[in-house]
Amino acid sequence: MPYLFLGLLFGIVLTKGEVISWFRIQEMFRFQGFHMFGVFATALPTAILTVQWLKRRGVRTWSGCAIDVPPKALGSGRRYVFGGLLFGVGWAFTGACPGPLFALAGSGVTVIVLAIVSALAGTWTYGASRPRLPH
Repeated sequence: MPYLFLGLLFGIVLTKGEVISWFRIQEMFRFQGFHMFGVFATALPTAILTVQWLKRRGVRTWSGCAIDVPPKALGSGRRYVFGGLLFGVGWAFTGACPGPLFALAGSGVTVIVLAIVSALAGTWTYGASRPRLPH
């Protein structure tokens, strides 16, 4: 139940902040507006500061585990460049990243169901082919 509440709250915040707006996303990809860049520019430092604050206060997860974000070894950055490009192209084509897909569907944008089905198919495909991929 708490996850449903948090998901609904997340969807409302995304909708009210116009983060799910196709027009705002297109503005960003065409470098015609600052709105989305402003959202990212505030979200990243907010997340960093919040996680650091939670770790310093010794806050634990609901299951009682300590909050730990292990460092990520980048290795060859080629796969991140390819993955980022693939993600960005999909985002630009659909006008939505995975976060607000369900918020868009909930706000009446029915065509986004195609993007949801595609995202689920892509996730399933990755899961099925992951053992054969070079990680």
